[in-house]
Amino acid sequence: MGNAWKHFKTITYHKYLVARGCFKVGLYRQGLLHDMSKYSPTEFMVGVRYYQGDRSPNNAEREDIGYSSAWLHHKGRNRHHYEYWIDYSIHDIPGGVAPVPMPDKYIAEMIMDRIAASKVYRGSEYTDADPLAYYLRGAEISLIHDDTKKKLERMLTMLAQKGEKETFECIKRELVKDRSRQETCKF
Repeated sequence: MGNAWKHFKTITYHKYLVARGCFKVGLYRQGLLHDMSKYSPTEFMVGVRYYQGDRSPNNAEREDIGYSSAWLHHKGRNRHHYEYWIDYSIHDIPGGVAPVPMPDKYIAEMIMDRIAASKVYRGSEYTDADPLAYYLRGAEISLIHDDTKKKLERMLTMLAQKGEKETFECIKRELVKDRSRQETCKF
C-alpha cells in the first residue's frame, strides 16, 4: 500500500506542476485534463509495482519485461507526446511509419510536461537546463517530425538560457495565442 500512496502523490504533483505551467500560457483545459490516463488501472498499477521515486516506473517495467505496457497505453491517449503523432507512411517510407507535425498547443503542453517531470525527479537539484538535457539524451533516436523538433528544441534551449518567465511568454505568443499574427520571440 505504501507504493500506491507514493505513486499517487508523485503523479498528482506532476499533474499539478503541468497544470500550473499550462495555466501560465493560457492552456486551461489541457492543464486540467493532463495525464488523466495515469489514474487508469492499466497505468496506475504498473506505476505502483515499479515505483522508485526518482525516475519513471515505465523504465523499470521496460527493463523487467522488455517493454512498458503502461507507456504503450499512455502515449496512445495523450496528444502531448510526440509518439502519439506517428502514422503509417504511404509516400516517404512505403509500409513504414513516419512522424507527423504536432499541433502547437500540444507542443506547448509537452514542454510543460518535460519541465514538470524534471522538477519531480530532480527535486531541489532542478535547473531550467534539465528538460533540455533530458530531451537531448534521447533526441538522436526520436521519431519526431522536423517542424515539431525545431519548435521543441528552440523552446527548451530558450528555457535553459533565459528561464521560465521569458520562455512561457514566448510559448504563449508563438504556440498558444492567435497565430495568425505570427508573433515571434527574439531568441
